[in-house]
Amino acid sequence: MTVPVVVPRPEHAISRRQIDPDALKVLYRLHQNNYIAYLVGGSVRDLLLGRRPKDFDVGTDAHPYQVKRLFRNCWIIGRRFRLAHVRFGVKAIEVATFRRQLSAAELAANEEPHEGIPLEESTDPDRMLHRDNTFGTPEEDAFRRDFTVNALFYDIADFSIIDFTGGLRDLEARVIKSIGDPLERFQEDPVRMIRAVSMASRLDFDIDPPIDAAIAAHRSELARSAPARLVEEIYKLLRAGSSQKAFRMLAERRLLEPIAPEMQKRAGEALWRSLAALDVYRRQFEETPETLTNAVLLGTLLVPLGFDLKAPPIILAANGRPKKEPALSLGLLPLARRDVERLRHILSLQRRLIDLHLSPRARRALMHRGPFREALTWLDIHGHSPEVLEHWRGFIEAAKTFVPGEQDAAEGPPPRRRRRRRRRRPFRSAT
Repeated sequence: MTVPVVVPRPEHAISRRQIDPDALKVLYRLHQNNYIAYLVGGSVRDLLLGRRPKDFDVGTDAHPYQVKRLFRNCWIIGRRFRLAHVRFGVKAIEVATFRRQLSAAELAANEEPHEGIPLEESTDPDRMLHRDNTFGTPEEDAFRRDFTVNALFYDIADFSIIDFTGGLRDLEARVIKSIGDPLERFQEDPVRMIRAVSMASRLDFDIDPPIDAAIAAHRSELARSAPARLVEEIYKLLRAGSSQKAFRMLAERRLLEPIAPEMQKRAGEALWRSLAALDVYRRQFEETPETLTNAVLLGTLLVPLGFDLKAPPIILAANGRPKKEPALSLGLLPLARRDVERLRHILSLQRRLIDLHLSPRARRALMHRGPFREALTWLDIHGHSPEVLEHWRGFIEAAKTFVPGEQDAAEGPPPRRRRRRRRRRPFRSAT
């Protein structure tokens, strides 16, 4: 039994005014129904650092279906670990029941967890966890998490901060430290190696030497991770506003090698400049702008690496129909066909965007093209043409007052269409 460090309300800087009102509603209702209710994870860490959290997650001793009984707007999701999502419009507050770490004996015995939910942990000797529906105490949940700075709890009952793992000390020292032996934790979930780098680059923290040693020993394990999870982590890195530092750290630790050898081999100054430009653009906004889509992010990676993004020639099958384009990938990372096609459209529009001699009518037609806003975002990030960008911004503002049908004097009236004469039917007698 670990004695936690408890920081009372007067001794820390977190205020309820900084917490999402809907997250507070969830915390209060759980507490009022005699359940433990904590704000958990990265939101506590970010609030203590004076940063704005992206999400507000809740930890509780209530099981998922007990949470569902308290909230009509609640859905149970997840296969690896069942979670309750309490929805407020398009926003969802994630509510997770406290988990516990299974011992080797429990894994071997295939123990049945709480509420009769069958255990779905892998018993493979590779130690990799595939499913996890075993519930536990707040302390067990804290030690189950990946890094110490992610294992801090904010208790809605008395507004205190609870620290079981030394996260407050590591937060002050600005270091990313693993909970438990990083060799074992990275074997359980190799994606944690990327997350360690992601967090260190985003928060400007150092990485604990044992974590670096474990990465050197187990980086090849990343190839066993689900490709979809790896792609998701890559996009998160690109959206964070610190992608240049993150990818430099990944390349230095050769973490790109097992998942995308071409990226590891070709990473150089062209890529670092591209990522730095992306970071400058992203940091202008509190939240990720809508136009910073997967296609724009993908291009920021692929274009400086010299990948050929031209559409392949159309090949007809035996039935005369065009064959589908082969599935695209970057090493083990699958690239969605729709994102690659969108990127091609974005790049193809750049030549027209920088042409300042287009007529007003042609510019308005260009504005109605599907990828126009993303193409303008690409021009903003990678175009190095502030005067062209300023020109387009002025034109867009002017176009808001444009009334269809009114033509610029320079363009003249639209050409008149000649009416087609109706063909007369031949006369037929009634005989």
